[in-house]
Amino acid sequence: MRIAIFGGSFDPVHNEHIRLVRAAIDSLRLDRLFVVPAFAPPHKKGKTLTADKDRLEMCRLAFAGFERVEVCDYEIAKGGTSFTYLTCKHFRALYPTADIFFLVGTDMLRDFPTWKHPEQIVKTVTLAVCARDEKQGWADREREIFREKFGCDFALIDYNGAPVSSTEIRVLAGAGMDLTEYTDEKTAAYIVKNNLYEIPRAKEALELEKESRRLHSIRVAKVAAKKAPALGIDEKKAITAALFHDCAKNLDVNAPQLQGFIPPQEWGEIPAQVLHQFAGAYVAERAFGVTDREVLNAIRFHTSARENMSELEKLIFLADMVEEERVYEGVDVIRELFWNTGAGAGALDRCLEKALQETVLYLNKKGEKIYPLTLRAYAFYKQN
Repeated sequence: MRIAIFGGSFDPVHNEHIRLVRAAIDSLRLDRLFVVPAFAPPHKKGKTLTADKDRLEMCRLAFAGFERVEVCDYEIAKGGTSFTYLTCKHFRALYPTADIFFLVGTDMLRDFPTWKHPEQIVKTVTLAVCARDEKQGWADREREIFREKFGCDFALIDYNGAPVSSTEIRVLAGAGMDLTEYTDEKTAAYIVKNNLYEIPRAKEALELEKESRRLHSIRVAKVAAKKAPALGIDEKKAITAALFHDCAKNLDVNAPQLQGFIPPQEWGEIPAQVLHQFAGAYVAERAFGVTDREVLNAIRFHTSARENMSELEKLIFLADMVEEERVYEGVDVIRELFWNTGAGAGALDRCLEKALQETVLYLNKKGEKIYPLTLRAYAFYKQN
């Protein structure tokens, strides 16, 4: 008997998961494949998963038409941290004579030596690897590294997956976008019906923006959501702040959403490119009911920055600067600092200082007025 284990958060399950399962069944000639949603993935500490029942149900909907696929609640029922070596031992005990494979992508393969007891895993099962947006020749290179490290080989799944992530789908769901390009129709309908990733009124706020600005806001939200867990920031807060951060960017001064708005005066004259941050916080609160003060402050200071920012404020300020379509002198350095920084409070400070330095240099070069808040922020982070 040939069986495979496919573990993951599945938050939500998406079309790449489905395509990988199809390819694994064919490539590995499987009799059964178990989809095993994790209870608490060790590599996603600090991240809150969607309710177990919902992730299980989405998997059941997505794989309902697969005769050889079974959605298994072993890790959820067991509770605790979902260590792969324990799951593999469980299935080996159930199927002592079977050929058992554990499915991973190339990103997980490269991270595999850091897993808990990887040597026990390769003694219990065979890793089966699927490429994720890889170039030709990757398998030979990775096999050599794997053999040297573990003294055995891995199996290949004949499929090169696209770099789609559940995080990005949660952002799109929060923005109120159609998910059927990324998930099967039943899963998409379940997400909408149960408001699983809803950001209240974010879709309405995004509709105030021009299309190019709306797409930018969504890209900022994807960056913020991806980075938030390592910084101890609630993902939903990060997505909310990012989706609303430019909600006033394209509003006319006489727009009804801005009725009663008075720009702050305590930091001096506000440059035109900064004003929308204050207007955005006003619109998010008054027009769309955002009440979280931390989220509102992240919107309020996302262009100017300020001294002693919260971690969420830093995240939105930097995500706005490093999203993938931003092009300006110095962006590659800032982007590398952003993605390669450590975890926890203060991890973004070096990147923030560099970003503020580049902002000040750019504005000086153009001969434009620099808002005092920005100068004070730069001095603060340079000193600290």
